[in-house]
Amino acid sequence: MGVDAAVAGAGKVSGPFCPQPALHSADTNRRTLPGRARRAKTAAATLDEFIHTILPTRVFDTPGRTVIRTLTDADYQAHTQALLAHIESQADRWLQDDVIDIDTHRTGGLLELSFPDGSKIIINTQPPLQEVWLAARSGGFHYRWADGRWVDTRDGSDFLASLTRLASQQGGRPLVF
Repeated sequence: MGVDAAVAGAGKVSGPFCPQPALHSADTNRRTLPGRARRAKTAAATLDEFIHTILPTRVFDTPGRTVIRTLTDADYQAHTQALLAHIESQADRWLQDDVIDIDTHRTGGLLELSFPDGSKIIINTQPPLQEVWLAARSGGFHYRWADGRWVDTRDGSDFLASLTRLASQQGGRPLVF
């Protein structure tokens, strides 16, 4: 395509990375919208539906209700650092009280819990996604911040409750975080 052809069509670019004119609330009637605006409105509704139903940012806080939470980078860092510090301190208390010998190793946003039987639980922060990932013998799980706690993106379960269950399984005794 020559430069003249690119310049001639410059005003007719559309797509996800090209700004589109805003639709006003009066433009909701299908008959009054031109075809291009109607398609843009439908595409926006489809994108909104995609974001709220398909992406792994879903958080279920009540049955059938999906809530998307976004934190500032500073809030995300504060919440994840507090979570990792809590887990480390609990493992240290168990070691001190001779409950169980769980070795902890932390590197930045990654915390590794090593159990006496050689198994591990790995907790990893994912800042670009604002998630916390947990990998255990039974599988991997993703958590997002919602209503003051870390919640599983699939089933809405609480992070600390899941960690308690998984650590108890791998430790062979009741362990509560």
